[in-house]
Amino acid sequence: MKKFFLSVAIVASAASYAQEITLDKIYSGYYRGKGIAGIASMKNGENYAVIESGGIAKYAYKTSQKEGNIVDGNFESYEFSDDESKILLLKDSEPIYRHSFLGKFDVKDLKSGKTIALNNGNAVQEPAFSPDGSKVAFIVDNNLFYQDLNSGNITQITTDGKKNDILNGLADWVYEEEFGHARQYAWTKNSDAIVFVKSDESEVPEMYIPIYGKQLYPSEMRYKYPKAGEKNSVVTAQLYRLDSKKTIPLNLTNFKNYYIPNVFTTAQADEIVMITSQRTQNASDILRINTKTGAVQKLFTETDPAWIETDNVTLEFLDDDSFLWASERDGFRHLYWYGADGNLKKQVTKGPWEVTEYYGYNPKTKEAYIQTTEKGSINKVVSKVNIENGKMQLLSGADGNNSASFSKNFGYFIETSSSAKKPYTYVLKDGNGKIMKELQNNNEQKAKLDADNFAIKEFFTIPNEAGDQMNAWIMKPKNFDKNKKYPLFMFQYSGPGSQQVSNTWDTGNALWFSHLVQKGYLVACVDGRGTGFQGTKYKKVTYKNLGKYEIADQIAAAKWFGNQSYIDKSRIGIFGWSFGGYMASLAMTKGADVFKAGIAVAPVTNWRYYDSIYTERFLLTPQENPAGYDQNSPTEFAKLLKGKFLLIHGTADDNVHFQNSMELSEALIQNKKQFEFMAYPDKNHGIFGGMTRPQLYQKMTDFILENL
Repeated sequence: MKKFFLSVAIVASAASYAQEITLDKIYSGYYRGKGIAGIASMKNGENYAVIESGGIAKYAYKTSQKEGNIVDGNFESYEFSDDESKILLLKDSEPIYRHSFLGKFDVKDLKSGKTIALNNGNAVQEPAFSPDGSKVAFIVDNNLFYQDLNSGNITQITTDGKKNDILNGLADWVYEEEFGHARQYAWTKNSDAIVFVKSDESEVPEMYIPIYGKQLYPSEMRYKYPKAGEKNSVVTAQLYRLDSKKTIPLNLTNFKNYYIPNVFTTAQADEIVMITSQRTQNASDILRINTKTGAVQKLFTETDPAWIETDNVTLEFLDDDSFLWASERDGFRHLYWYGADGNLKKQVTKGPWEVTEYYGYNPKTKEAYIQTTEKGSINKVVSKVNIENGKMQLLSGADGNNSASFSKNFGYFIETSSSAKKPYTYVLKDGNGKIMKELQNNNEQKAKLDADNFAIKEFFTIPNEAGDQMNAWIMKPKNFDKNKKYPLFMFQYSGPGSQQVSNTWDTGNALWFSHLVQKGYLVACVDGRGTGFQGTKYKKVTYKNLGKYEIADQIAAAKWFGNQSYIDKSRIGIFGWSFGGYMASLAMTKGADVFKAGIAVAPVTNWRYYDSIYTERFLLTPQENPAGYDQNSPTEFAKLLKGKFLLIHGTADDNVHFQNSMELSEALIQNKKQFEFMAYPDKNHGIFGGMTRPQLYQKMTDFILENL
């Protein structure tokens, strides 16, 4: 969700504020930090590029000095061709859904200096260079095209694309939202073919949302949205060869083929790898496609008793066509090394911790570069591991949240690090983790926060009824008095595999929470069962019973807090957004005897109303598991509401539909329960735009002050 900042007039008056964190300061940008945008290593491994005002700048790793601009101008993003002879520049964009957008792009030839407008300057989606840099594929109106950069000629590959009907090479709404990307095509390494996914969503039920604006009659937003148990797009794999200009369907009949979440280019000239899945998402086939013959070969099948994280795939093909794959099969997410024949060679990493990111592989040293939780589940560190002998070396600090952008030769990396106490810093290191230079810090941001008594998170664990130790944090005022009783405001998200208790700089609600702390509240968060980075036993215990154990743990945590001498157990509140709003709604009903007040923003209130891929991954379909849906819906427990409840939703939420809050409202009304409701006209799941966020957070603050 994007942050919104107030007007310049408020910024100008910030210096006159008292030494405390205020909503005006938060939304004026007074505490805004600094970063480095668009870090990308260049091919030689000795230079890197970043986005700066005025151009795409080139820096030397060795000296960290700027060597000039690669391209002058202001751009939103960029991408080099593989040989770096050309650069694709995003000049202007218009968002569609979470990942998709329409964009106007230029392609600049860095040797000749010539610039051409992609698609004659008209907007496209998901452009991608061919590996030889001679062409760019893109999508317009659900059809796939490519443009020859030498001649400028545009070739249309498909012609049947149509809104709310057929998509070529482009994810539909639910694929984009739940598999995490919009592009559904890939070039072969030799640039002579494209494999793409065709999605027929003609039979998918249509969702319509009224858009009010200032029109005499509201208009409608219509799009295909498969809810749990409903029809999904029928997907097929297609092979297009540039030489014959023909498209042939690939035969996936003998493989799991209900979903096609991923398409990958490999190191081999005439090969594409595709990941397919059955509807239950507990088994996926990894398929190798020969793009000369169209033959499809299964490399192996990944299975799981619950579900497979097909929205978080690590797959890296090495020069010998062996590959690295991440799996949770031993109870924690680790790297596995497979031979080119699809047979397992070995498990590369092992232990009661997880591989959270994969950065790349150095063939010279046989080392893979990864981010892990090896220093504790609330920390993330950067390491390298030799895939042959398993030897690991820590490259980052052991504390906080550390990530890396490596040079192509792995001789350098830029480390981005933070902790709950320290905002982001950007440090240049060599390949062994030795600090070369600090590139950017946020000391000024920290000084402002320190001056305004920003509350720092304290980390600890809390037991649940199953005997687990749940990660938790609490924020207390600087003048905290252990002999005083404080009201407690609990925040959580609680969704499958998520994490809110993390030793990282909080760019979300931390400033608002500090504001509440200064108003006399303690603020706390607990990651109960179902959340991530503590192994699959903890995460997947919620399978087929989404919400059951999560709310039990939030109630148990609230009771634990209530037994602490410094907390007033009669004044415990809870807040959440999206899945967190679902949990807050359950807390105020199933946990009505524990929670005095709650705020639910954009909540799911009945999983039958949410999308197929996400919901069925954890619950199966409503037809297969009706009890899992109905027994964990807050609408079923509306009669239990006792405390003060504020329900908030945007009317144009394309993700969690306004319908959810309407159903919960009706259930509360029919049970004669009083509650507060706030609808945000034409606002989506993020509820922002104009003065919306300041108004929203003022409303929530006032609600807390009046009712908790």
